[in-house]
Amino acid sequence: MRKKVDSVLEFTLIFIMSVMVINVLWQVFSRYILNAPGAFTDELARYLMIWIGLLGAAYASGKKIHVAIDILPQKLNPVNQRRINKSINYTIALFALACLVIGGMRLVYITYVLDQYSPSLNVPLAGVYLILPISGLLIIYYKLEENLRKTYD
Repeated sequence: MRKKVDSVLEFTLIFIMSVMVINVLWQVFSRYILNAPGAFTDELARYLMIWIGLLGAAYASGKKIHVAIDILPQKLNPVNQRRINKSINYTIALFALACLVIGGMRLVYITYVLDQYSPSLNVPLAGVYLILPISGLLIIYYKLEENLRKTYD
C-alpha cells in the first residue's frame, strides 16, 4: 500500500508542478509579449504553490527527506534511538492531526458555509483549503506506518 500512496502522490506533485510551470510561462508571455496579462494566472499560481508545498511536505515526511536536527538520537544506543524516533513520529502525527486535519477541516467547513469564492478564478475556497486535511492525513499515515514497520523489523 505504501508504494501505491507514494506513486499517487508523486504523480500528483508532478502534475501540479507541470500545471504551475505552464501557468507561470503563460503569465510571463501574456504580460511581456502580449501586454495583456491574464487575470487568473497570479491567483492560480498562488493556489498551486499552496498545494505543492503541503503535498510536498507530506511526501518529504514519508520519504524522510525533511529537515531534522538529529544530534541527540545519534548519541544514543540503537534501542533508545528507536524509542526516540517512535516518540517523534507520534508527536508529528499528533501535530498533523490537531493542526492540519482538525484545523484544516474547520477552515474548509467555515469557508464552505460562508460560501467563499476566489476573486479571479471563482472557485470555492473550501476546495483550495481541502489540501490541509489531505496532507495531514498523509503525514499521519506515513508516521504511523513507519512506526509499525519498525516494530516488525
